[in-house]
Order: sequence, then structure tokens, then C-alpha cells
Amino acid sequence: METKQFKAESKRILDMMIHSIYTHHEIFLRELISNASDAIDKIYYKALTDEALTFDKDSYYIKVAADKENRTLKIIDTGIGMTKEEMENNLGTIAKSGSLAFKSENELKDGYDIIGQFGVGFYSAFMVADTVTVISKALGSNEAYKWESEGADGYTIAPCEKDSVGTEIILTIKENTEDENYDEFLEEYRLKSIIKKYSDFIRYPIKMDVTSRKLKEGSENEYEDVLEEQVINSMVPIWRKNKQELTQEDYDNFYAEKRYGFDKPLKSIHISVDGAVRYNAILYIPEKIPFDYYSQEYEKGLELYSSGVLIMNKCADLLPDYFSFVKGMVDSEDLSLNISREMLQHDRQLKLIAKNINKKIKSELQSLLKNERDQYVEFYNSFGRQLKFGVYSDFGTHKEELQDLLMFYSSKEKKLVTLDEYVSRMPEEQKYIYYAVGDTNERIEKLPQTELVADKGYEILYFTDDIDEFAIKMIMSYKEKEFKSVSSGDLGIEADESGKETAAEEAENKDLFEAMKEALGDKVKAIRVSKRLKSHPVCLTADGEVSIEMEKVLNAMPNNQNVKADKVLEINVNHEVFQSLKEAFANDKEKLALYTSLLYNQALLIEGLPIEDPVEFTNNICKVMV
Repeated sequence: METKQFKAESKRILDMMIHSIYTHHEIFLRELISNASDAIDKIYYKALTDEALTFDKDSYYIKVAADKENRTLKIIDTGIGMTKEEMENNLGTIAKSGSLAFKSENELKDGYDIIGQFGVGFYSAFMVADTVTVISKALGSNEAYKWESEGADGYTIAPCEKDSVGTEIILTIKENTEDENYDEFLEEYRLKSIIKKYSDFIRYPIKMDVTSRKLKEGSENEYEDVLEEQVINSMVPIWRKNKQELTQEDYDNFYAEKRYGFDKPLKSIHISVDGAVRYNAILYIPEKIPFDYYSQEYEKGLELYSSGVLIMNKCADLLPDYFSFVKGMVDSEDLSLNISREMLQHDRQLKLIAKNINKKIKSELQSLLKNERDQYVEFYNSFGRQLKFGVYSDFGTHKEELQDLLMFYSSKEKKLVTLDEYVSRMPEEQKYIYYAVGDTNERIEKLPQTELVADKGYEILYFTDDIDEFAIKMIMSYKEKEFKSVSSGDLGIEADESGKETAAEEAENKDLFEAMKEALGDKVKAIRVSKRLKSHPVCLTADGEVSIEMEKVLNAMPNNQNVKADKVLEINVNHEVFQSLKEAFANDKEKLALYTSLLYNQALLIEGLPIEDPVEFTNNICKVMV
């Protein structure tokens, strides 16, 4: 029998198809099953225009059968089959797609999705097989033909016997090597898992003979292994069903089946779009944060399907980083796939889908915030930090999109509130949105810097996440109201008279403050009379853009930049301690230095900053006590 050469002219091209295009060997089964599905589709499409043909869906299927003893794997379909000429054209020419030709010849437009349009998927079989045999009988033909090849050396075609219309592909599986275990493609459990992973939603039944353990007939406790034919795939995906037919339990079950998480989803989103790009999506907002969410191991992305066939496990391009917690899948017939069906040649469609998904996620979160507040708070406690990272990242590019989703603990409400809620109840004379930063709400409540703002009756937002202040610096203002830290130099509250009084006190105690500054050196930028303190003797504030909390966060990072805030030590001149300072300045400069050091370290402790020399601090306390 004459061996014919591939029309692609080059052994190198076939080698590339086998060794370079596909990332994982298991992909071959996805490709062959997709081709089998296309073959059945072709009969269906012909039946639409040919009255002599009837299409009974129950008569069409794909079967996968493994024979360990003979090391063969069969993929059988009841599709349209191939003539000798079609075998020559479709299998004898690498990258010649019979599916694409069929689509063109029959003028199939939008709405008719043929999966295999590149003609290389078939050759992925050579990744796992030494020999590939194809036996096929075409619809309307009385003859069957066998195509056989061992790879780049060519192929043979000869007449053969086949009773029914359709195609049977027989792979002679390679022997194991040191690097590859080819036996796995003869194992029942492995074949089932590959089918479920990639081809679960092929619209026709994929059958296999499956071993199951059953009670022996006539016995009460003796079991035996029984081989029975089972349908492996689900066929009709949940996302193609009518939303009205589905219950929350259906969505929860799909979430569990796909192993998107071990929790229950807080919110499920079902999207069906038939516009410029057609796609279906099932998205989930998880209830709990994954244990590895903030680690390098966590991969964001949605499962990406093309016409029910899994293309990518994690398509990161479908989600922005700030919504990386969203789980789920997208299925579209309109994707521009490359020849390996693993990536996209042109990402215009994908970008459009991603843009729409982004809008939908935001809309659903806003709806959750408005209508199911408790659920939103539960979500925010898990993933609010990620939203704040989204505000801060990319130089605040996404702040407009995300700021209405942010929540912070309120000094008045004693719960999480939105920025909109804060601004809506601001007194008319209030100029700024005030916030305070600390490790916990309890610690912030005790901060001396909050006294003046609280006395004015103004609400304060508590920032306890290390990202909070960085995010707010990016937002800068909300509804024309600037953000102001209670530790900033100018609170915008002090009256003119108060300002004049403070200036007079600054002048009066200028020499005292200079002596205290000399004692502290470059630890502080200045020492000033405090306009914000009521009951506390001292506090630290910051001049400039870098706050004391930002200094703490930045210096805790691995690449310690030794960032320093411009610290100002504020003194409450109405506190009893100030009289002691004045007396020490007049009579005992050494005692003044001691008091100054104690007050500075006290201010550090209030801020949660480390004391530079704890031993010296404790010794100084002892000196005061003696």
C-alpha cells in the first residue's frame, strides 16, 4: 500500500504541531472529542436545510473506549463521517480544517458554532500515540475508508468495512518513558477526569464503559465489579438554562461541583448577553476569603469556555485585580482562538467581555450594599481590603469606580459606613471628612488627637487597615470634601480668636520650646502649642504628606526605605504638666531634658511607635519617682 506524504511538506511542521503548540498532553482528548462533536453538528446543520434528513438527537453520541491489554484508545462518533477525498483533504493536509470548510460551504452565519476551525487539533493525538488510525463512513456513502499514520513519515488510505455512518479514531498509545507516563491515558478514572474537565458541556452524550461495585445477584454481602456504559458529561451547562428554571441551590451546587471554594457563595450572578459579543457567565462572590488569597500561590481568573469546551482554567484577563476574589466561568462562541485553542489571537472580544463583567460585578455589589446591608458587610469584612488596594493601585486610576463601595468604622454610628453616608450627615460648617488611624477601633477612640474634632460633634472615620490612609490619599476628596487626618497640622476648626491666643502662647514660650527641641534633636521637626488637646498633656502630629501611620507601614515592608514623617510634638499648655515644664525650664535644665524625653516617649507609645531606648525610659521614670 502506497504511503502518501503530508501536503504540508515538512516533518518540522508536524513536529511543531505535536511538541510546541499544546501545553499539556491531556489536551488531545479535548481536541478529538470536539472534532467528534463537530461531526455530529454537521448532520444537524444539514438536516435544517435537507427535508430528506431527520435529526433525532438521542441517536447521536461520542464513545471513548480504552483497551489496556492492546494499549489502544478509541474515540467513536455517530457524526457525518468522511469520504476518501475528505480524508485526503482534511487529514492529509496539516492545518486544513474540514469544519471551517463545511461552515463556509454551507454559509453558516452567527449562531452556528463549529468548534474545530484550524485543522491541527487532530494531530495532537500524536503527542500520546505511536500510530493513529481513522475509520470513517460518510453520510450518504456505501463505502468506508481507513486512514493510518505513524507521524511525519506520511499516511495510507485504504477501503475497509464499517456498518454505520460515523468515525472511529484508534490511538495506539506510546510506551512509558522516564519523563512521561502514557499509561494514564488508558486508565478509566483519568479519562473520566479529562472528559469532565474539558468536555463536560459538549452537547452530545460522551459514553464510557465504567467499572462499578455492585452487590452480587442473590447475595446479601458479596460484591463484584460490573462494567456498564455510562454518560460521563453533563451536556447541558447551567449557564445555558433559563434563569427562571434555576434555584439558588442549583447555583450553590455548581459552585461546589466546580470546586470554586469550600464555602457557600454569598452572591451568584448569572449573565446572558446577545450583543456585539455573545457570552454567558456564572459569577460568584465568595462568602469567605481563601486561605491563600494574599499569597503568591493564589491565581485570579475565571474559567473560559468556547462553545462549552474549556479553553483556560484561569483567564486572568477577565477580572481586574480589585475584583480578583470573584469566581466562576465565561462561555462565548465569539472568541478568536489561536490554533492551540489555549490563548486568543485577538483580544478585542475578551476585553469587551471583561469590561461588561466588571460593570456587572460593581452593579451587583452596589445592589448588595443597598438592599442586603448585612450581607455586604460580611463581604466587605472579607474583601474590603482588596477594594482599597484597587483604589490605591495604578496611581488611583480606579478610585471613581470603587470609592462608593468603600466602608469605614464610624465614631458616631459605631459600625461601618460609606463615604456617601458620612458626607450626607455632615454639618454645614464642617469643612473636611475627618479620619483617625490606629491598630484597632478601641485604640483610636483613646487617641488624644481626636479630642477637638469629637468635641465639635464631628464624625470621625477610623482607619485600622494599613492600606486605608494610602487609599484615601489617592481619593483626596469625596463630593468636594477633602479628607483630613485628626493628626494633621491644621484641622480647619480653630476660630480666629483661638488662633491669636495660640500664637501669643507660642511667642511667650518660645525659649522653653527651643530648649525642649534642643533636647530632642532631630527626633521632631518642631514643638508647638496644641490647639487640639483637651485632657491629654502631649501628642505627636505630622507635617507634610507622610503621616506617622504611613511611616510605620512603609518601614515594616521588606525593602525598608527608612521613611520618616516630619513629627511635631504638641504640648497642652492648659495641662498641669506644662507648669512642671515651665518650672524646670526656670530652675533645672537637666530636669527639663528628663521631662521632655518622658513626654516624647509617652507620645510615641500613644502612636504605637517603638521607644528607641526602653532601658533609658524606665530609668527616667524611676528618677521622677525618687
